[in-house]
Amino acid sequence: MPRIESKVEDLISSDAGMRDAVKTVIEHNKQGEVKWIEIKDEITSGHWGRLIESGVLTEGEEGFNLEDVSATEAALESAGAGELTEIDDDDSSSWSTYDKGAAGVTVGLFLGYSWKPLRDLIGTAMDIALGPLGELLPFYAVVLLLALGTGLYSTLLQANLMDMEKMGMYQERMKQIQEKREKAKEEGDDEALDKIQSEQMDAMGDQLGMFKEQFRPMVWIMFFTIPVFLWMYWSIGVGGNSEAQIVLDDIVLPLAGKVSWTDQVLGPVQVWIIWYFLCSMGFTQIIRKSLNIDISPSASWGVYGFQHHADRTHQYT
Repeated sequence: MPRIESKVEDLISSDAGMRDAVKTVIEHNKQGEVKWIEIKDEITSGHWGRLIESGVLTEGEEGFNLEDVSATEAALESAGAGELTEIDDDDSSSWSTYDKGAAGVTVGLFLGYSWKPLRDLIGTAMDIALGPLGELLPFYAVVLLLALGTGLYSTLLQANLMDMEKMGMYQERMKQIQEKREKAKEEGDDEALDKIQSEQMDAMGDQLGMFKEQFRPMVWIMFFTIPVFLWMYWSIGVGGNSEAQIVLDDIVLPLAGKVSWTDQVLGPVQVWIIWYFLCSMGFTQIIRKSLNIDISPSASWGVYGFQHHADRTHQYT
């Protein structure tokens, strides 16, 4: 990277106001030497002094000239293209009191998998609503309907509670840092690599931000799904000293043949869990297609980033 270009990029990266100062100097330099008295109303004395001190501006006969006009213009353009995506880290994605409460209850619900009294309590309570289904339909149909329901609210919760635009922005910023790092390595620019290393350390907070965005809907999904699972545990008598609460007919599975619901077919995984997840995955895909819901951060960023950040990054043009 040319020396002047590197200096201009460093000035702009350290002070966003330097961009306008450099633009002003370039425009005036096209008409001749730049004099402070002519541009003092357009840039600050601090910016003017830093341009001279760094050697971007050199003294002429009556004023100052850019040391290398083409390198300065190139730096101005590349600095714009290399700016990291700005993310407004406001409180819009912070967990509310309800989110935190749901997380606490969810942790408590997990005890039901290993503690029979809690499992029986939740199973009995859920049976008030789900028991009639077990009496009207065979168990495979009950599981199918539960998978449909959980797939529907899981998709809606992800679509409404996860800020996909911000998720895409987090991913885009990390991608930009990686691209800058690769470019600096190719050019052997150790100074730029040190600066990028600092940016990577600052971006560690993005990992936490992404985790918060992803885990918030998961808390609510588990909050509603764990009781359903515990009802199935309770109904088919999973666990020590447990008895089935409904009539269970065997089911025929491909490759496995006729099996009972508590048989283990994939290691320790029982038949009823496999049947539930097969139904859930299938219905979830159908629901997303039917409702035209896309929870991919990259897809969301593709539109948002172009429309709202084209003035700050030029990689889309």
